Amino acid sequence: MNAVIPIQSAQRSPIANSSQGPQIHQERGQREVFCGLTGIIWLHRKIQDAFFLVVGSRTCAHLIQSAAGVMIFAEPRFGTAIIDDRDLSGIADANEELDKVVNQLLKRRRDIKTLFLVGSCPSEVIKLDLARAALRLNKQFNPNVKVLNYSGSGIETTFTQGEDACLSSIVESLPSAPSSPGTDKGTKKLLIVGTLADVVEDQMMRIFKDMDLQGVEFFPGRNSQKMPIIDASTVYLLAQPFLADTAKRIEDKGATRLSAPFPLGVEGTSAWFAAAASAFKIPSSTLEKALAAPRQRANTAIAKHRALLENKKIFFFPDSQLEIPLARFLSRELGMKLTEVGVPYVHRQHLEQELNLLSADTLIMEGQHVEQQLDRCDQARPDLVVCGLGLANPLEAKGYTTKWSIELVFTPIQGFDQAGDLAELFSRPLVRKEKIAA
Repeated sequence: MNAVIPIQSAQRSPIANSSQGPQIHQERGQREVFCGLTGIIWLHRKIQDAFFLVVGSRTCAHLIQSAAGVMIFAEPRFGTAIIDDRDLSGIADANEELDKVVNQLLKRRRDIKTLFLVGSCPSEVIKLDLARAALRLNKQFNPNVKVLNYSGSGIETTFTQGEDACLSSIVESLPSAPSSPGTDKGTKKLLIVGTLADVVEDQMMRIFKDMDLQGVEFFPGRNSQKMPIIDASTVYLLAQPFLADTAKRIEDKGATRLSAPFPLGVEGTSAWFAAAASAFKIPSSTLEKALAAPRQRANTAIAKHRALLENKKIFFFPDSQLEIPLARFLSRELGMKLTEVGVPYVHRQHLEQELNLLSADTLIMEGQHVEQQLDRCDQARPDLVVCGLGLANPLEAKGYTTKWSIELVFTPIQGFDQAGDLAELFSRPLVRKEKIAA
């Protein structure tokens, strides 16, 4: 591993790690963060009868429109209730204005079954209570339309927390299962938690059926009216590593989490399905038969990218919370060298198995002091840098090859059939650089 520029002890401190994996260091200072409203882009595609109404500024509206790439004549399932000067000055009552917008929206879009009021930096600055607004509007529109709220403010740790806040609000709204003495733990049911592209969900469901595992549900589903019943008989697998609040609310309802690596790459996906098989006592022969063909396809797809990526140095700036599972995939399956793995936040329990698969000398940095991290990146001189949009262009100008971390959330990357696509996301920038140099 390359030398690391020293950091003041007050800003960087090692955290004891009970696992056999690498030590985690903490860093505090100026951060580069992206807006949590971004999660709407993949959430609105998944929950097909929901609408996401951002209560924010024109900047919020431009951000969502640009990130989604929606043309002006399209009718997406998101929009913005603009907070203007009249709201800010107190001339207009912001709650009354919001009610007018919601009434107009639901009168025009009768296909909406769940309405999310999404908070933003501006709505939080003027102390607009969207939780109370949701309760008020629920009285008016329920049961035809359920109104929920969550914060997509850009002041959060990372942009993927927008999904966590959204799913957490859904879980909180689910009715409690009727209590009955002596719940039969023998009738366990499996819940997959985390927003997945429809194609990935379909592929995973086929494998679960080949494993003879019936009744598997995905959360969130494609229909907001068909939500799972979560109780003591529920066991769940996380499909995303950034769902800390959602997981806590699910466990508050009595569910149990299955510990597993995340389904990225061949190794992670195999272990993820194996965790489900173990929990439901599925014979190893049945599991192997179900995984053999998709695993072979994935290995073949990855092999052509390994030749280009092997021994290349990669540096992760903290952005998405996907960094540790991606680092495991790139180092163990593609032979890349990890110079630094920056992560906004490390959930030790959820990432325990991922950490155990990393080399003990891997430098994992939780949090960020962006100037010092840029200095370490300059000293390491990596072949590829994974970072947020705010750092990509300046780093490209300095001669680095970058990969936008947000692309790894917008793109289907989970499961066997996406393993080759995931590897290509990292090989493509290097191929482009070679072609430009030629």
